Amino acid sequence: MTNATMQKFGFPHTAIAEAGRWTVLVRPKQPTLGSLVLVCRDEATAFSDVSPEAFADLAEAVRTIERVLRAHVGYERINYLMLMMVDPDVHFHVIPRYEGAREHAGVAYPDKGWPGPPDLASGVDLAGEALDALVSALKSRWSQA
Repeated sequence: MTNATMQKFGFPHTAIAEAGRWTVLVRPKQPTLGSLVLVCRDEATAFSDVSPEAFADLAEAVRTIERVLRAHVGYERINYLMLMMVDPDVHFHVIPRYEGAREHAGVAYPDKGWPGPPDLASGVDLAGEALDALVSALKSRWSQA
């Protein structure tokens, strides 16, 4: 099932994987390289409404996300932010954190908030070929994880 939060973040174009009841999407605005949105496909607008099956699937989704991003980004820390103020469906913003910058397909991605909270207002707005390249690279890594 697709929900409004998935659509807002570019589904199906930005989708890299499904992990049980969760969909993993590339976040079009990248505060850091590899920033994702992990969206629950249950009809839930509160974390406590997520089904037991989705909670079980969350563990595997997180393990795979961390393997994929560690290989692709080489992050030092990772932040999972549940900021459901605008988009009501249960979801996390997954922000890999690192000192300095990372590069992908000729685009630099500095972590402007390091070592503090992520700076969600800044970042690279991906579209077109740059977005396609990141989606493709992360899909490929996911299939190998």
